[in-house]
Amino acid sequence: MAPSAHRPEHLGRCAATWLSLRCLCATRCGTHLTGACMRHEITNSWIDVPVTCDSEALTMPAYLARPVNPGMYPNVIVGFEMFGVTGYIRAVTDRIAHLGYTAVAPDFYHRLGDHIDLPASAEGRDRGLKLLQGIKRAEVRQDMQSLLDYLRDREGGSDRTAMVGLSFGGHIAYYAATQLSLAALAVFYPGWLTGTDIALSRPEPTLALTAGIAEFGTRVLFLIGDGDHLVTAEQRNQIAERLQRDSVDHELVVYPDTPHGFFCHERDTYRPAAPDDAFARVTALLAAELSPGGG
Repeated sequence: MAPSAHRPEHLGRCAATWLSLRCLCATRCGTHLTGACMRHEITNSWIDVPVTCDSEALTMPAYLARPVNPGMYPNVIVGFEMFGVTGYIRAVTDRIAHLGYTAVAPDFYHRLGDHIDLPASAEGRDRGLKLLQGIKRAEVRQDMQSLLDYLRDREGGSDRTAMVGLSFGGHIAYYAATQLSLAALAVFYPGWLTGTDIALSRPEPTLALTAGIAEFGTRVLFLIGDGDHLVTAEQRNQIAERLQRDSVDHELVVYPDTPHGFFCHERDTYRPAAPDDAFARVTALLAAELSPGGG
């Protein structure tokens, strides 16, 4: 049966029904509210994460949000778009923390400048495209491992960590999941996975490393619009085939008539139905994989 013009298409493992998503959300939060999670009061701040590096001592700024009530909360790392840790990315981080997680958005640009925060304009995109070419695999691995160590040792967090990546941050998250143990991975429209156009996708395409995700047993939620200019239908099919071939536990959701960047409410690419559905799926994934005994 062809997908409805108003319903997302599912490739790979079957998705839970919308009702199941709502029930999972309620179960994670310990509330009987219909389809709504208890909203935790949060606190947020910038932190400095020591980065283990062979050549020099570095610190990586990161925006951290967590519930104000004491407790051991599972961790969710948020991968930024090429514009940096912007107000939008901080808002996404807060939104995840409100669900009952320690959420943190690291500044992967820290070697290239201080607190880079670009506008989503033509000029901002041009600079972002230049900056992301300076993000290399070895450095991302160092940054991620250092952040995981920090969350475990200094924030008193759970050993279970998930990552949510948006656009370029989705590529960062996908690569990180091939190298490090993550309980869950949610990526929104990550570009450049199938080629070698950016530094992070070399020497071989990042997609070629997918078997590493399966080895760590990471569950993947891949969210994309069928009108995405950065990920063509052919590339989308390559990604779906690779996830299937490498036996990754995954769900690939394709939203009809939906462009790249649909999750960002600040831009004209925003599409209300797709973000609502996507965040419900992310919420359910985090609930299933990060709750005590999950995964």
